[in-house]
Amino acid sequence: MTTGISSEFDRPLTREEMAGVIEGKGRARRVPIAVQHWADPSAFGEKAPLIREILNSCPCDFTRIDFKIPDVFQAPKDAPSYRWMNIDNFFPENTSLDAVTALQWDQLDAVLADFPDPGYPGLIPGNVPPDDGTYRVGLWWYWLFERLWSLRGMENALCDFYESPDKVHRLFRALTDFYKVMLRRGREELRLDAVWTSDDIGTQKGPFFSLEIFREFFKPYYRELIEYAHQLGMHFWLHACGNIEMMIPDLIEIGLDVLHPIQKYTMQEREIAEKFGGQLCFWAGFDVQQIIPYGTPEEVREEVRFMIDTYYRPEGRLILAAGNNMTPDTPPESLRALLDEALRYGTEKCKGQQAFHPYSEAGM
Repeated sequence: MTTGISSEFDRPLTREEMAGVIEGKGRARRVPIAVQHWADPSAFGEKAPLIREILNSCPCDFTRIDFKIPDVFQAPKDAPSYRWMNIDNFFPENTSLDAVTALQWDQLDAVLADFPDPGYPGLIPGNVPPDDGTYRVGLWWYWLFERLWSLRGMENALCDFYESPDKVHRLFRALTDFYKVMLRRGREELRLDAVWTSDDIGTQKGPFFSLEIFREFFKPYYRELIEYAHQLGMHFWLHACGNIEMMIPDLIEIGLDVLHPIQKYTMQEREIAEKFGGQLCFWAGFDVQQIIPYGTPEEVREEVRFMIDTYYRPEGRLILAAGNNMTPDTPPESLRALLDEALRYGTEKCKGQQAFHPYSEAGM
């Protein structure tokens, strides 16, 4: 990738620059880029080497470290209890995850008595990259809602808030206690600057549940965990797909630092940016449903400029990403255009100059 951008802007941002952007303390030398964490070259088959080359040609502004998350049924050989369920998988192979009811509520006492130990040494991955001064993020996929439905099945989980509220609270309490130890270990053993987790609490039309349900079952535990992360000196990043506009004020109130992705076609991006910009950092996600797989490279570039123009603030509060994992039908030339334009336009925007357009007469 030939960007025409000097090496000052072509190298990853520092830990301090990223923290400043997240906390709204000032823009970095360019808009941070972390698209690479949403594109797995191995998913692209024979195109994998090309995809890897494209991803590596653009700086990525944080180091991701994946925790070892317990499986529902399968435990490591050296830790038989490091799994969410204390029984073996009895479902037919290839049963859809959201249809699995692994946990019957009458098993809850036994499951909690044999809950995974967050002190398990294997929770911390091996071959951890050295601390080279870049911002470090620990990834823990499935937090509260996603862990609930992965154990109870989606239909049961949505009914449980009404039919078995005490049991949901007991499970969330156990998860919260587990996560607090995980957060502490991440900070002490991995020198993490943040934890990144997921809870897809929205559909493309609206949330899975009411604001009242969110405030009763999720907000108190989120608050406790976000406050604990802050006590440790860490930021808290949340991936939540779908239309979650209703919940954003509450997430801001309890101190969420970074929100991903503000999913296109589910919410109005400009309206969200105007309402909430400056109150938290948007890890704005490029559309992976329509624009990146089906748009032209120039349409991809136009969307990058739209995203930066929409979310950019002089005090920071913007990181660029993909909205979710990129699929194998993503054209390499479109991925190249996304990263190239993010670097070009994000640099010029932060320099306070008129944005450089690669297809303008001045840029040709």
